Amino acid sequence: MPSSVVSSYIYFPETEILRIIYQSGAVYDYLKVPISISEKFREARSKGRFLNSVIKPRFKYIKIS
Repeated sequence: MPSSVVSSYIYFPETEILRIIYQSGAVYDYLKVPISISEKFREARSKGRFLNSVIKPRFKYIKIS
């Protein structure tokens, strides 16, 4: 999953949280992300493009670090 934006990610299905660890080291939790969206994110060729076009505009987030 090489990405210039996303270092790694974790999806927590029990809470519908998608945790994104950015290349910068920043960590954000995106809230109430359905499993179907997390699967599309996992399959996306460009994680950064999917993040900017689908996840950021639709889901609230919390900066973890």
